[in-house]
This record gives sequence, C-alpha cells and structure tokens, in this order.
Amino acid sequence: MSPLLRSALPDDYEVIATWINNIQACTRWAGPQLPFPFASADLPALLAKPQAQDLVLIDVNKDVVGFAQFWQRDERRTHLGRIIVSPAARGLGYGRVLCEQLMRRAIAETGSPVLSLRVYRDNEGALHLYCQLGFVAVENDSNEEVLAMEYQV
Repeated sequence: MSPLLRSALPDDYEVIATWINNIQACTRWAGPQLPFPFASADLPALLAKPQAQDLVLIDVNKDVVGFAQFWQRDERRTHLGRIIVSPAARGLGYGRVLCEQLMRRAIAETGSPVLSLRVYRDNEGALHLYCQLGFVAVENDSNEEVLAMEYQV
C-alpha cells in the first residue's frame, strides 16, 4: 500500500502536535494567530477555517507522516495551507506525495482553476518542491519573508 491521504481524526492531532515544539515552528507552520504552546485537544478548533478540510498522510505502517489543509480562498482560488511532514519522515519523499495528493483532492472537490499557497522564502526544500509541482511566484501578493505562489489547473 502506498501512502494515503485521508481526513484527520481526533487522535491524529496528538501526533501532529508533537511536531511543533517551539513558537518559531508554530508560527512558520500555522501563522501568528495560532498560540504556542497549545493543547493537542485544542488543535482542531485552533486550525479551523470555514469549509477547510484537515487531511493527514498515512504511510504503509498506518502512521501519520504529514498534515495539510485546503479551503476556498475566493471564487477562483483554493488555498493549500499548513502543510507539514513529520520531522522523522522528512527527506523521504512524503512531502511530494502529500502535496500531489492534496492538489488532486483540492481540484477534484472544489473545481477551482487556481491553487494558492504561501511559503517562507528561506524554506528552500519546500520552495524547490512547489516549483517542481508547477507553482509560480506571485510577487504582488508576497512580502520579504513569505512568497505567495499559484498553480494554474
């Protein structure tokens, strides 16, 4: 069985919470509005966005190795956000699998012609992956620290 993307379950948030061990990691992953520290039981409510889907990537051992969300940003765009791979699973290709499955699911479920995301400019691994997946920079929606990117379906 290859890695599978599925809806997040309550117990999954306990695992995800262990990946975020300081305020910088928390802010880079979920933005400044997510308080740190947080209780794993509160994570679903803290991450909630209208009509967002919380998804996890499960490996062949049925362990949670990734998390991501998508939500409708506007009538044309679906935003991919809060994408993270377990620190123990980084460098093993799960980021690519997570993003590919996330993109397919977001497109299939929303029909949006554009996918958007944001990435810290110094996150070279993620930037490289997103470019390989076909995302392009949108400088007029970016700042010095964070790059906005879009993928045209």
